[in-house]
Amino acid sequence: MIKLIAIDLDGTLLNSTGNISERNRQAILKAQEKGIEVVVATGRSFESANRPIKEAEIVCPKICVNGAEIYQENHKKLSSITMSKENIAKIIAITELHGAYLEIYTNKGIFAKQQNEILEILVNAIRSNHPELSEAEVQKRVNQRFQEESFLFVDSFSSILNDPTIEIVKALALCFDPQKLTTIKTALANEAELLITSSGFDNLEFNHPNAQKGIALEKFAQKRKITKEQIMAIGDNENDLSMLKYAGTSVAMANAKESIKPLVDHITTSNDQDGVALAIEAILNQN
Repeated sequence: MIKLIAIDLDGTLLNSTGNISERNRQAILKAQEKGIEVVVATGRSFESANRPIKEAEIVCPKICVNGAEIYQENHKKLSSITMSKENIAKIIAITELHGAYLEIYTNKGIFAKQQNEILEILVNAIRSNHPELSEAEVQKRVNQRFQEESFLFVDSFSSILNDPTIEIVKALALCFDPQKLTTIKTALANEAELLITSSGFDNLEFNHPNAQKGIALEKFAQKRKITKEQIMAIGDNENDLSMLKYAGTSVAMANAKESIKPLVDHITTSNDQDGVALAIEAILNQN
């Protein structure tokens, strides 16, 4: 019997316009009504993760920045796992060397450099994935990125590294050239206390090895006295893999990265076809 459902956001619970469909919303509310705990597990910051959840009038705990932070329903932070600034300095150096755009997630906000760079990256990525979109629609989706997270733009990351009051929980590199991303990942692959995953074809996500969705989900479930066999996890990409492996029942979206699909128990429809709702409805019929 499922007692806990963990759901990724981007590419999973959120559709391609960044919203929670009414069917997904109703499925979550019905699960909660039946006493099933629902937790969102995302690579986003708390503020960004909370926005679409709040708009859908859903109240639930959140695992954020890939497991680096856990929040209760009342928004109280339960735990935080930070990265060493030595590793961050290495990430900054190698991403700058290869021309990738970098975001650094901290306890004081998300820092980034040169907004024009991310604009170009996002425009190219959206055009590549959705050639059917008009220029106006492409621009709308680019603007959506800046609405999802709140950025602090700086001339140099050195101020972050030198500020002892700043704690770093994640770094995100964006680049439209997959070979450059591979080169960056290879260069940093053997660094101690550094986990590299991805939430899309155009990015790399850097966290502390203990900051994983699966580890955070296990910690959260243990406090609720819920076993792994009583958990269902739903996701679509590499940064979801640890929680998909941990959960007793794992579900991948139809739009999931192909390498994820053979590793899960079930495949639902896409994030634009209420795939989360279908997975939850199936569980409600069995419980």
